[in-house]
Amino acid sequence: MDATATSPIRLEQVTKKYPDGSVAVNALDLDIQAGELCVLVGPSGCGKTTTMKMINRVIEPTSGRIFLGDEDVTKVDPVQLRRRIGYVIQQVGLFPHQSIRGNVTTVPRLLGWNKSKAAARTDELLELVGLPPKTFGDRYPHQLSGGQRQRVGVARALAADPVVLLMDEPFSAVDPIVRERLQTEFLRLQEAVRKTIVFVTHDIEEAVRLGDRIAVLSDGAKLEQYDTPANLLGAPASDFVADFVGADRGLKRLAVTTIGADDLEHPPIVHVSDDLSDVRAAMEREDARWAVVLAENEELHGWISRDAANGAGDVISRGNRMEAWVPADASLKTAFSTMLQLEAGWVAVLDGSRFLGVLTPESLHAALRRSVDGVEPETAGAV
Repeated sequence: MDATATSPIRLEQVTKKYPDGSVAVNALDLDIQAGELCVLVGPSGCGKTTTMKMINRVIEPTSGRIFLGDEDVTKVDPVQLRRRIGYVIQQVGLFPHQSIRGNVTTVPRLLGWNKSKAAARTDELLELVGLPPKTFGDRYPHQLSGGQRQRVGVARALAADPVVLLMDEPFSAVDPIVRERLQTEFLRLQEAVRKTIVFVTHDIEEAVRLGDRIAVLSDGAKLEQYDTPANLLGAPASDFVADFVGADRGLKRLAVTTIGADDLEHPPIVHVSDDLSDVRAAMEREDARWAVVLAENEELHGWISRDAANGAGDVISRGNRMEAWVPADASLKTAFSTMLQLEAGWVAVLDGSRFLGVLTPESLHAALRRSVDGVEPETAGAV
């Protein structure tokens, strides 16, 4: 097996049938691109975990072929195969009698790595998952929180630089706050390592947040739809998919839709030292109710209403500070949340410190609608 940094996965007519005649997976075809995070979702008992476990042959397929790169792994030694595929499970499964370093180096030791190479890799990965080895390396699993143990599990799975990473509901056993932090850390980690990942979850919001593509499965691992999160939410392929992703799929779509330049509104711009009379005249000419106020270095300062722009003085004496802003690469969900949390009528969008424009409730809604190109209005949620 070619131990390259990452590898595509291809399932061809993969089937799992048990002696009692029940079929967990029936003739499933699935292509996962190299470096892609594919999420398997579906109702309990639909075959998503069975599908994932057949990739590393923890469960043996009854028929069909499974390829990693160009090699059919149904024909290789399953023990050697598993040592080349990272595996993260819900309950982590750390060895309680081994230190954190000992746990992370498990697979490298089995593969015969020398001590210095294994130690260097362990320290590198503990740093990568936010557990500095000088602080955590010599601790034992019972001395860590649930979230920290889960991070060790991810580090252990990555230790031998596997071609593929399998993750079976890895964050479902921790509380919602820790779960969100782990998801954020994992996205950062995947950005750095770009592994080919198969991720099983029952939570569609987790799938939407983490996945490059999502495979929605029904009973027997029937593939109902395999698509990007945005397309899945914007254009469900069937009633089953629409029901599974939920009636609030329009709101979920906010999380996977980024802000585009065409989504921004461009109100008048004034500066803190501008004369109030000039500002009011300009706003009246443009029939603008308010203007964005920039500092002299062009950074966002706040805003001023037309009613406040009267009398003598400069803008800074009448303007309002504005804390409602998001970076240009934020999602529409982040912008909407900021708007609600700060009770703001608009949010500024910044590229670093440079002001680009604003999102209002109206432009945010229009941005969401534009993101569903080619979708019938009723599907997009229009009335």
